Amino acid sequence: QVQLVESGGGLVQAGGSLRLSCTVSGSLSSIHVMGWWRRAPGKERELVARFMGGDYPEYADSVKGRFTLSRDNAKSWMTLQMNSLKPEDTAVYYCHVWKWSRGDYWGQGTQVTVSS
Repeated sequence: QVQLVESGGGLVQAGGSLRLSCTVSGSLSSIHVMGWWRRAPGKERELVARFMGGDYPEYADSVKGRFTLSRDNAKSWMTLQMNSLKPEDTAVYYCHVWKWSRGDYWGQGTQVTVSS
């Protein structure tokens, strides 16, 4: 089992910054994917950024150049630094990992609200 706990959401004005953190605990072996997803009101959940088994993250086009995903080598935490935030970044953000032979694990979600 894996437990994910997010923190760092909140309210910020457009152009501001927030940093989301995710603490990963439990059985960390066989974690292959680590990243963040988000769901905006009335929309489907979408990928924001993730590590897909390698050392270099991939990003959604909508956040490239503004968001930075980081993690430690032990895969026990990751952070999402969000700069130049826009109102369209408003969503609930979810920490996610995927393990070989075990599947998906999700955090409880943290609200990010960007005011115009």
